Amino acid sequence: MKKKIIISVITCLLLTACTQGNQSGNRNETKETNAAPDEVQELKFSASKKEMLATELQVPWAISKNEDQFFVTERTGHIVKVEDGDMKREEVTLNEPILVYGEGGLLGMALLPEFEKNGLAFIYHTYGTEQAVKNRIVVIKYDQDKWTEQKVLLDEIEGAIFHNGGRLKIGPDNKLYATIGDANKPDLAQNSETLPGSIIRMNLDGTVPSDNPYPDSYIYSFGHRNPQGLTWNEETAEMYASEHGPSAFDEINQIEKGKNYGWPRATGDEHPEGMVAPLFHSGSETWAPSGLIFKDGVLLVASLRGEMIREFELRFKKQATLWDQNGRIRDVFIEGNNLYFITNNTDGRGTPGPDDDQLIMVELDSE
Repeated sequence: MKKKIIISVITCLLLTACTQGNQSGNRNETKETNAAPDEVQELKFSASKKEMLATELQVPWAISKNEDQFFVTERTGHIVKVEDGDMKREEVTLNEPILVYGEGGLLGMALLPEFEKNGLAFIYHTYGTEQAVKNRIVVIKYDQDKWTEQKVLLDEIEGAIFHNGGRLKIGPDNKLYATIGDANKPDLAQNSETLPGSIIRMNLDGTVPSDNPYPDSYIYSFGHRNPQGLTWNEETAEMYASEHGPSAFDEINQIEKGKNYGWPRATGDEHPEGMVAPLFHSGSETWAPSGLIFKDGVLLVASLRGEMIREFELRFKKQATLWDQNGRIRDVFIEGNNLYFITNNTDGRGTPGPDDDQLIMVELDSE
């Protein structure tokens, strides 16, 4: 640490203009690359007025909301409904039992349009055996506090103990998107004909859209390691994803149709021609980014190992720590200025507190 401080002081003297560095928990600005930065910079939002909406969740993974009802998937196999201060753990009946193994289980969820009328939702879950791990995307129906499978959209997605992806989101084009991990087989991510290591896109009935980049293929982009977050700028339809790197070099990417994002051939800023470099990456640090959302030119990203919600300002390529008080954070959801998130301290890699895991709301203020 002394050596680092001395080098920083010398650099300041030589350049005659330098701001004082600090560790994580402060607001930071990128410099000449997209890597994790060193300089302190105030950004767009601050967060205050914490309110716990649910406690003692069991490895929660995804947040959905319909009017005043929250639905939170638990990797252990239930969907928790939170409404008017009450919390109820609800059964999910599927034709293929959920396999709770490693990072697998009940993962992503997205409510269909007009959910309040039809009660339909998409889920992404792991199944099979520990020797033959698979994932599937199915439609489930909500009726009298129970969820029941209605239709399979896609199954036999190759999985593994780690790197199952699992995020589901309906885009502004009314298509369903899903993130698929590389299933611990990195080379598959460079094959645009196989699902592992890709982001896929389908019609809401499970068919392949005619304007997908590859004929008769769900694949929208490839070259991903373990993407776990999706969001859009609703006005421009620009799409963004978060991705876990190999111990470091976690990524925030802008996703474009048919593009190759490099894994495992490229990480960080150095991407060969024909491969897309990330908007931001963590360099030698680890964020383990998961769910993310877009608001007013900023991406707000849940961070597991980084134990924070991180803020990425897109226009000037700056970044900051927005929230770092509740340990591992898996997913984020926004409505107006209310930011909701779920902790993930019970997933075997955190240090659970007496109320963990939790659904929490904070209020965003523009600075």
